[in-house]
Amino acid sequence: MGYVGLPLALAAAKVGFRVIGFDIDERRVALLNRGESGFTHIPSGPLALALSQGRFTATADLSALNRPDAILIAVPTPLSKQREPDLTYVENSTEAIAKALRPGQLVVLESTTWPGTTREVVQPILEKSALRIGTDYYLAFSPEREDPGNVCFGTSAIPKIIGADDPASLKLACALYGELIEKAVPVSSAATAEAVKLTENVFRAVNIALVNELKVIFDRMGIDIWEVIEAAKTKPFGYMPFYPGPGLGGHCIPIDPFYLTWKAREFEIATRFIELAGEINTHMPHYVVSKLAEALDHDASRGLNGANILIIGLAYKKNIEDTRESPALKLIELIEGRGGKTEYHDPFVSEIPRIRDYPSLRGRRSVAITAEKLWEYDAIVIVTDHDSVDWPLIGRHGRLLIDTRNVCARNGVTGPHIVKA
Repeated sequence: MGYVGLPLALAAAKVGFRVIGFDIDERRVALLNRGESGFTHIPSGPLALALSQGRFTATADLSALNRPDAILIAVPTPLSKQREPDLTYVENSTEAIAKALRPGQLVVLESTTWPGTTREVVQPILEKSALRIGTDYYLAFSPEREDPGNVCFGTSAIPKIIGADDPASLKLACALYGELIEKAVPVSSAATAEAVKLTENVFRAVNIALVNELKVIFDRMGIDIWEVIEAAKTKPFGYMPFYPGPGLGGHCIPIDPFYLTWKAREFEIATRFIELAGEINTHMPHYVVSKLAEALDHDASRGLNGANILIIGLAYKKNIEDTRESPALKLIELIEGRGGKTEYHDPFVSEIPRIRDYPSLRGRRSVAITAEKLWEYDAIVIVTDHDSVDWPLIGRHGRLLIDTRNVCARNGVTGPHIVKA
């Protein structure tokens, strides 16, 4: 019942379905049953309404998985430390479903994964129950396409890709999503649907890598990449703007391409283009730190070692509290690894949660910013361009600004103390 599952549950409750939200985190279950979404970008009002109408309840009791007519799996699909797919959450969820599976139930995997997962991983686990796909139970894949914080495209407005490996499962899944989503898009197989989601995110990752590399090139030439993009996007055809940044964040774009890369090895195919894009995007926090160190040396006549640095924005994108794969975390690690001291300010992230790759950062709290406080920092690194941040205040009282989002220019903040990175 997280960033994907909760919006989907609320969409179903809104059109009249009775929904059970399963989550192994009992604290999360209690929060939801109190009518609190726990996310700033998901209003609690619809949840409270669904609870009052008896259309939603949350539980950690997985034995109740035999109750729903349809079970939608929306769990994380991270990478291991070796950058290989980790399907532990998918496998554990499917094992729990298999123990409770009854005839007539529809199971849909929504988690992003490599082509073939539904058939090769999920189906064999479910069929431990002795039920058979297409006759006893039904199985499909429909990738989540959530964009947290996007006010223009909510869950119901985003077309839903649906794939299955038998006609009965596809028909039933389309019938279900047809009630929840404005447009269902059926495809020929579960693997095709899995490939669709990977294609979408590989496309974004590769194009972001391209513009990140252009940023580095143009910066060396004394050319502003942001001005270039603004001019280029006036072309009404043949160009789509992508924007550079301090690195990739979120649970999809930094991770999903590697699921395809891993699967391609089975077919003896080298995904050179995808892996190169990954290398470029992964290097961007290092580039930002090099620009920070260069600016400190040039403008403040000091090194990064011992410098006081403020990070603006811990979330991976603006106006939400999601810190998954946020480049801000890597920046903190790199800056402190070179002897710098860091604090952060984020109006959406009051405290750093437990993060697998950065356990030492857990519990650090966002600092308030005032004119006096800003002057204490040797440099301020802008990582996330939240709308609610007082950018003119930062521009007036920050001694040295490293802007990775072009937010200063967009807010009319100018000056020789601003370095684009």
